[in-house]
Amino acid sequence: MVTSLSTERILSLKGGQQSSNGIESTATTTKGNILPRFDGLDKKLLSLSLPAILNFAILPLVGAVDLFWVGRMSNPLALAGQAAANQVFSSAFWIISFLPSVAVPLISRYCAEGNKEMAEETVSQSMILGIWMGMIGSGLLFFYPKFVLSSVLAADSAAYEYALPYLRIRALSFVPALLSTVGFAAFRGSMDTVTPLKISLFSNTFNAALDPVFIFFCKLGVSGAALATVSSEVIAFLVYFVVLVRRGLLKARNLVKAPSFTKLKPLLVGGAAVQLRSIALNIVFLSVTRATQGLDKTGVAASAHSIAINVFQIGGVVLLALSTVAAFLVPSVRAKEGDVAAKNIVNRMMGWGAILGSVLGAVQLGVIPLLRVFTPIAEIQEAAKMPSIISSFLQIINGCVFIGEGVMQGTGSFLQLALSNIVACVGMIFALRRFTASYGLVGVWMSFGVFNGLRLLGVINHQLFNGPLSNRKLAAAGEGKGKGKGKGNVSVE
Repeated sequence: MVTSLSTERILSLKGGQQSSNGIESTATTTKGNILPRFDGLDKKLLSLSLPAILNFAILPLVGAVDLFWVGRMSNPLALAGQAAANQVFSSAFWIISFLPSVAVPLISRYCAEGNKEMAEETVSQSMILGIWMGMIGSGLLFFYPKFVLSSVLAADSAAYEYALPYLRIRALSFVPALLSTVGFAAFRGSMDTVTPLKISLFSNTFNAALDPVFIFFCKLGVSGAALATVSSEVIAFLVYFVVLVRRGLLKARNLVKAPSFTKLKPLLVGGAAVQLRSIALNIVFLSVTRATQGLDKTGVAASAHSIAINVFQIGGVVLLALSTVAAFLVPSVRAKEGDVAAKNIVNRMMGWGAILGSVLGAVQLGVIPLLRVFTPIAEIQEAAKMPSIISSFLQIINGCVFIGEGVMQGTGSFLQLALSNIVACVGMIFALRRFTASYGLVGVWMSFGVFNGLRLLGVINHQLFNGPLSNRKLAAAGEGKGKGKGKGNVSVE
């Protein structure tokens, strides 16, 4: 089928006219639009993605700095304890912090429609929910640290000595960290990825600078690393708050008002599916951490896994950043340009994902000799090599998985995303038990291959068959409109 559009629309496209999003409109067809061409569309994607990539890169880089300084303590149990506490905090945080995933497409749509009042309301309501949820998470980790750590550490684990104080201090960052993610979501939704980058650079500079001061000069050990992170999170929130108010995306007085259920409903409905997905994902991550912590009592395997996953995350942040761009760009383009134009964005971003995933995997293979930077202990360095090699090849799959799941968020397909991830999680837990028993730490990383492979199948299903922008649904809509069943006369090849 050949796309049919109004005469005015065709004329506007002939000159390569920019859309209201600043992206060269390609809404006439979705054919042949996957590979990058460095045209107007690619330039816009790069201008939005590069600041987001740098922003996301800061977090694992700062994590690598934490890992470096704790590693200088030359104590495998200190590294293992910090890794266990970090995973527990991260799991609790992402189970509770469903707000950004839901808020970004809502804010993006309201901004695209010029409805600044509803965009501001969404930010305010998200902040109120964030305070409530953050207090629950902080209280759980602060008052019951041993209970939550028992999900990843055996009762007789020597790593408790380091994990308990780290987690208690880190719990104090729960509320400011959650509110910062809402601020980050607000700027992404308004198509601004530069401001969050500046805030992240500013706040995380304190984290990196305070690590050696607290760990060694103040002699706080791993607790010092946690205190440095808390300081950074508080600074980040304060800056976000001030800038949001100045930009008109937040009214401070609204934070003390009683929340409106009507206005909270879109966040709660979408949040339920997102939270279901987060619970499933973090069951997997906790299972992985428990499996690695139980491989030996010296902390070598857990330390090696901590290093391998940190290297993996440094490469994955590029793809995760593209995922967040898809989450706010797709609803914005749909609101302004329509589904076919949004599908073109999706296709091009998937092309970028496949290419960048391959490049990142190759780069990650190249930096494996640098694993010794994280620890002077040769046994840990050797144990981390093969997991790092496996993770390099997984980046290729991640290129499509991360962006595809960002598209699911952008189209509001939260339930489908949750179900896809639940299936992947069940598959991984089964694989984790089988592979770890046979191959140890290498088996843990083999199970990640099962996990990401199943997620990729979910993305393919969404994009080809069941999603709002799937090939099948766009083709069916085009045929219907061609028969006079819809507004206009638009179809896709």
